[in-house]
Amino acid sequence: METPSTSTSSTEPKTPASKLLSSSYRRPSSSRTIYSDRFIPSRSSSNFALFNLPNSSANSSSDDSHSAYTNLLKSALFGPDCVGGVNGFQPLTPEKSVSGGRFGSRNSDGNVLQISPPNCNIFKYKTETRKSLHSLSPFGFDDQLPGVSHNPVKAPRKVPRSPYKVLDAPALQDDFYLNLVDWSSHNVLAVGLGNCVYLWHASSSKVVKLCDLGIDDSVCSVGWAHRGTHLAVGTNNGKLQLWDASRCKRIRTMEGHRLRVGALAWSSSVLSSGSRDKSILQRDIRAQEDYVSKLSGHKSEVCGLKWSYDNRELASGGNDNRLFVWNQHSTQPVLKYCEHTAAVKAIAWSPHLHGLLASGGGTADRCIRFWNTTTNSHLSCMDTGSQVCNLVWSKNVNELVSTHGYSQNQIIVWRYPTMSKLATLTGHTYRVLYLAISPDGQTIVTGAGDETLRFWNVFPSPKSQNTESEIGASSLGRTQIR
Repeated sequence: METPSTSTSSTEPKTPASKLLSSSYRRPSSSRTIYSDRFIPSRSSSNFALFNLPNSSANSSSDDSHSAYTNLLKSALFGPDCVGGVNGFQPLTPEKSVSGGRFGSRNSDGNVLQISPPNCNIFKYKTETRKSLHSLSPFGFDDQLPGVSHNPVKAPRKVPRSPYKVLDAPALQDDFYLNLVDWSSHNVLAVGLGNCVYLWHASSSKVVKLCDLGIDDSVCSVGWAHRGTHLAVGTNNGKLQLWDASRCKRIRTMEGHRLRVGALAWSSSVLSSGSRDKSILQRDIRAQEDYVSKLSGHKSEVCGLKWSYDNRELASGGNDNRLFVWNQHSTQPVLKYCEHTAAVKAIAWSPHLHGLLASGGGTADRCIRFWNTTTNSHLSCMDTGSQVCNLVWSKNVNELVSTHGYSQNQIIVWRYPTMSKLATLTGHTYRVLYLAISPDGQTIVTGAGDETLRFWNVFPSPKSQNTESEIGASSLGRTQIR
């Protein structure tokens, strides 16, 4: 639609002298410049070529990418309806406005059609109270321009607040210093119940009894090798058993600890075990010796052990409120962190950032702390309000899960590094002492002294995968693990 002329009709009646504002009023000549009493820019003499903003008609021969950029820039400056290539409008100027503030054109019958012009002023005197999030961007208009795509703001991810499956786990001990649940890369869950170890196959919900230690011993920890079907079992008598889960056969028994073995951590063929005797033993399962080195430093029971993802650093937590970091060859800690004021069982290395370590303190501490072991610095601290029992990072997104004991027994999903809560999950009636994550990184399983294992979908799937977890609807409901 062409812009109508703003010239005054020759038949317009003359204004009586009594209606004039002053006796000195003179009709302005066409050559005089009209001045305004407030700062509203006149664009009649604007040279848009200086801004590289030619009219749409001049862009007909330009390439598509340049035309899209020009339209986007003009839309940002004058509004989406003022882009010549979109609706044919040009920025309004005082000379182009007409009486009544409307454009006029005639239809086929000769009648005048009144069309309201868009508000194309740069300076707006009306405050907008509601804006979409992407309107904060200068290019965040609702109307898309040709050749320009706008990504909508993503809604916060919703985490289901209820477990999709519950397993009864009779005789699951309510002991803060034990680690009785682990999930293998082959999608098999190992659980220590009393003096027995049971295997739950997630794909089929089949339960297999792996071993029975007898009435004189009990299971204190279980830990899967990163690859393969080897499962390490720490016992109350200070021994460490190695089992081939695919054949339900014990491979060997290793000694060295004087008291119970409550913490295990694998690094390739090296297995680290932490004990109530305050020591950590490094075992190479390929060697004939029961252990190849002994790490000393803790003054109380070792209750947390985790190897970094590059297998270069081992983090250990103890009932002495200490967090230590060891390298592959040290027998003394290379880093010592003493800020926690309670036992440190919860330890987790970030899979996203090298050297980022998270640790959680017990009832008297309640804090999750973050450390940079590369620079030996304390990054941040978050008071969770209750005992921190476990930590695990998501492999798919930069988030982590913490489980808690006294006094809320909750499970919290955090977004890092803001440490904003994505979800707080409840359901356990005892301390949530045990935690493991599925091999696809989407599901966690939690265990408590209420003798239940609860499965939660808390993390999204990897971007490269669109398939659902092997734990499907067929495993819904409540069953017993033995």
